[in-house]
Amino acid sequence: MKTLIRNETVIRQMLQEKENEQPFYVVDVGDVVMKWKEWKEAMPRVEPFYAVKCNPDKVIVQVLASLGVNFDCSSQKEIETVLNAGVQPSRIIYANTCKGPYHLKYAEKTGVDLMTFDNEEELRKIKKIYPDAKCVLRIKVDDSGSILKLSLKFGAEYDEIAHLLDVAKELDLQVAGVSFHVGCNCQDPLAFHKAIERAKEVFNMGKDRGFTMNVLDIGGGFPGHRDHAISFIEFANAINHALDCFFPPGCGVKILAEPGRYFITSAITLLSNIIGKKEVPAKNSTNACTMYTINEGVYAAFNNLIYHNTKWKPTPLVDTADTKLKLTTIWGPTCDSVDQVTKNALLPDLNVGDWIAFENIGSYTMACGSNFNGFPTTDVKYLISAPFLDFFQQLPTWPNMQKIIANGVTTI
Repeated sequence: MKTLIRNETVIRQMLQEKENEQPFYVVDVGDVVMKWKEWKEAMPRVEPFYAVKCNPDKVIVQVLASLGVNFDCSSQKEIETVLNAGVQPSRIIYANTCKGPYHLKYAEKTGVDLMTFDNEEELRKIKKIYPDAKCVLRIKVDDSGSILKLSLKFGAEYDEIAHLLDVAKELDLQVAGVSFHVGCNCQDPLAFHKAIERAKEVFNMGKDRGFTMNVLDIGGGFPGHRDHAISFIEFANAINHALDCFFPPGCGVKILAEPGRYFITSAITLLSNIIGKKEVPAKNSTNACTMYTINEGVYAAFNNLIYHNTKWKPTPLVDTADTKLKLTTIWGPTCDSVDQVTKNALLPDLNVGDWIAFENIGSYTMACGSNFNGFPTTDVKYLISAPFLDFFQQLPTWPNMQKIIANGVTTI
């Protein structure tokens, strides 16, 4: 079964039917299904808990819920979103090591009892508000091989672990296991092997104190871009080998992970329209260039240009006989000079009204957009091909999925 995002014919048809130049996302539901199948085949022992923060879109959450994917939530709102999709509380991990009391009370009220911690104050807060919670100790691991390092903020140092376990024992709390995160956009599969080995040491420390250690959360960091330099399979092979060494089948430990980018990055394409064009002549050592303004910028889809230094390749959706490429800068629509989408890109000559596509834009884009300067939230369109629709119709969760499809998912 083929997915739709890379099918330019489908995209062009959508543009022809569009009544205005407003930007929009295209979500390929089939791409999400393909990622789920790849995960199940590559790491059958590891249960995926989708990181809702990556993209909390309700249709995406419902699609993943229908596939049996579980969820990693960090706030009351994220928990609400998942529960409203018909997901049981037992399929959620509250993976935030510093939870606001209001949010923690909501977790207690709704029965979301699996949650992370990495400091003594959090343990005392949990004891006061949710003493029956199943606590998972997040440890700090080597994330030097990742683009975005999380150890600056999260995870207990190795020399703190014994003390935290002793405090949990003193407070009569349940410590159910260990979690870690090797960092976002990990470039080193062996980072997982080293982290899993360290987690085994912490498991033994917990067992020595009488805790029933039966949960290992290996976090996220998996590639979502299909053209990533290191394939998902390479990560899966490293993880499977480490699990076989330190947590072999039959050991009684539930293995879970928190993929976010993996599931959704390649499933979404942004279509943006050129609303302005300005020629900049050569001056001194500066080359001449063309500046385009599009109707999407860093205060919306492209916020990760600032926060994570993510780059996207613009793909013009025009037929042109002029194959000569020009030095180009693309700006967003706001009145802020920080709102620069690309610099020194080589593109053919384009005009106001032409469309540009940006692929692999599903992660931390829709979730982080704003209405700065009065620009509206970007519209979303959902596509599913007939073979994938047939696939969902065979699932026991089809009644829930059917409602979603009937309310805005286009079948191609």
